[in-house]
Amino acid sequence: MGSLPPAKINPSDLSRLFESQRRHLNHFFNHLDLSQAVSFAQSLLDAPGAIFFSGVGKSGAVAFKLAQTLASLGLARSSFLCPLNALHGDLGALFPSDILVLLSKSGASQELLALAPCAKAKGAYLVAVTSAEDGKGGMLGRVCDMSVHLPLSGEVCPFGLAPVTSASVQMVFGDTVVVALMEAKRVSREQYASNHPAGRIGKSLIFKVKDVMKKQNELPLCKDGDMIMDQLTELTSKGCGCLLVVDDAYRLIGTFTDGDLRRTLKANGAAIFNMTVGQMCNRFETPPRNYWIHLALCFTKLKSKNNNGRCNGSGGNGEDGGTTFSCAVLASCR
Repeated sequence: MGSLPPAKINPSDLSRLFESQRRHLNHFFNHLDLSQAVSFAQSLLDAPGAIFFSGVGKSGAVAFKLAQTLASLGLARSSFLCPLNALHGDLGALFPSDILVLLSKSGASQELLALAPCAKAKGAYLVAVTSAEDGKGGMLGRVCDMSVHLPLSGEVCPFGLAPVTSASVQMVFGDTVVVALMEAKRVSREQYASNHPAGRIGKSLIFKVKDVMKKQNELPLCKDGDMIMDQLTELTSKGCGCLLVVDDAYRLIGTFTDGDLRRTLKANGAAIFNMTVGQMCNRFETPPRNYWIHLALCFTKLKSKNNNGRCNGSGGNGEDGGTTFSCAVLASCR
């Protein structure tokens, strides 16, 4: 038998699929019952206890994501409740004041139908979020306290089976409701950042320069008249990947990186043994605003006491007689 020709994506076919997906999503937006969405959002906003999301298959993946997103806001305790594990002990996490949101395309997921009466017996408030054909949540909607219908005209899958459009609709609906909660609670950037200390927003709003900066003896300092070979230890031992070239008043006049060292060695060979740092460094009067993404240089006056990490842009001796430096390198520079 001959081998089949290699498969290729037909641009017109892909364009047709995107257009089909757009029509399906527009159907959702055009037919969503806003009053149901408002009631659902308000119930989450007023939740006296924790908010759990549950689902199976792709709906379970969406439920997990929505739980994590809501938890990241710090507005309520939120978590994903696996329907299978819930029936084997995890139901103990559910209390009478909690809300359990059950996501299901068909409203007939057996795992959720088994979980619902047990969760209701615990006193939890149950919400069904489905695209059931009856528009009322199917069997799941009938056993829950609230039912939200997500209009679905079809799946973009050629068989109409893979939950690609329905999962997108669930995600769009859930994320939009979460943003509505953020606005209603007037969540600030600082509040959001407090739950994301490792993210870019968190680092920029939570950490101060004094929290992460290298100080004094930790800085890889050298003078422009120093011989480069005498400064190799300084270059490699401070973990910054560079030397900070300063004048006699400890004002930063340039930098010399390990990359500069390699380039200079390649260009000058053995002559590098007789060269000073000043002959090879990158000089500047004021650090460029975007100089290296991992290196932040701050011209500042760092007093040995009572400075509280403030930068006043001056140099020399402090009024309190403390030792001063006019440059600092953040610890995240490498």
